[in-house]
Amino acid sequence: MREELREQEAEAYVRGVCFKTGPPERIGVETEWLVQDRRDPRLPVPDDRLIAALTPVAAADTLPGGSRLTREPGGQVELSSPPARSLAACVEATAADLAALRDTVDRAGLALVGQGLDPYREPPRVLDHPRYRAMEGFFDREGPWGRVMMRRTASVQVNLDSGDDSDGFSGYRRRWELAHRIGPVLVAAFANSPLRDGRPTGWLSTRQALWARMDAGRTRHPRHHPDPRVSWSRYALDARVMCVRGADDRDWSAPPGLTFRDWLRGVPGLRPATRADLDYHLGTLFPPVRPRGWLELRMIDAQHGDGWIVPTVLAATLLDDPAARDAALAATEPLCRDPEPFPVDEVWRRAARVGLADPDLAKAARVCFAAADGALARRRAPAALRRALADFAERYPERGRCPAHDQLDALSRA
Repeated sequence: MREELREQEAEAYVRGVCFKTGPPERIGVETEWLVQDRRDPRLPVPDDRLIAALTPVAAADTLPGGSRLTREPGGQVELSSPPARSLAACVEATAADLAALRDTVDRAGLALVGQGLDPYREPPRVLDHPRYRAMEGFFDREGPWGRVMMRRTASVQVNLDSGDDSDGFSGYRRRWELAHRIGPVLVAAFANSPLRDGRPTGWLSTRQALWARMDAGRTRHPRHHPDPRVSWSRYALDARVMCVRGADDRDWSAPPGLTFRDWLRGVPGLRPATRADLDYHLGTLFPPVRPRGWLELRMIDAQHGDGWIVPTVLAATLLDDPAARDAALAATEPLCRDPEPFPVDEVWRRAARVGLADPDLAKAARVCFAAADGALARRRAPAALRRALADFAERYPERGRCPAHDQLDALSRA
């Protein structure tokens, strides 16, 4: 039987479920991949061909590291690692699962491509679940940006524990702050989506530019509050409802302009909101850092090959090592504007447009990479992780570049 949810109960529930506290120990990563024909990346990949290619690894418990395989609305493939107790274990398990997935896809004549935006194709929406129909209709009210995001983009998402209830570096308040502070640095350093329809867009991370054009009430970070539980609960309830789940699969579209708080207070002709509705609503919010009982860092473009390892190592190390955290906080101070302790929207836009050509972002990136390298050395992390971080730093941040420049260089040589 459905139970009506009251507004105060909803606020308390969001504060509790989205910021579960405890010692920060677990690490996970979700890698999204565009799927292209190996002979010609411009060719469409029919959905039945992709399903057939994925069949050998689609069943639960098939992949050796235990990752979960899912598909995105435009046919992108997502591999979600289980939470690991160490950075090395997370990378090892994910790499094993990716190797198995790549082998399966390769045998079908397809390739997993790590780019933030498909540079050639506008795939159809291949998932016809009412969630995605409602989502597309919701975003279509304000322009084409949401449709492009759903069908053409891919990312690396790093998942880290929220932290404990202390006021120290391991506390959820400090970790929430630092995750936002390093966000534009991650956008700039790993920007990898400069092309659309085979031409430069004028942005190094077109994927991040797309998010900036969409519903600000669900894609920007919340207003600052000393307790992020409070700011997030307000943000979540004041965000517009994207889907109202029904008893069948016909139409889950929500009334235009309806916020979840409105729904909690009662809307004529609409059934009362429940806790299950709130859980679903929380999964339709897409800020750069999303609390889901842990922190999801969602601002990183997909990376080529094994490049996903580097943002995973960087983000986890900056949040988990006290000295690296202090260095990152100091380096990102110029990105903020009093009294807001988070980077302002303009900094996020600069990060997406020009990347490390921005001097403040370039300096912050170099400090963050160096701080992470020092932390890995102190912790005697596996040499392969430290080498991956150092090689990336030398190739990109130390030269004011990012992976997007490789795509632009290749285009200029063609």
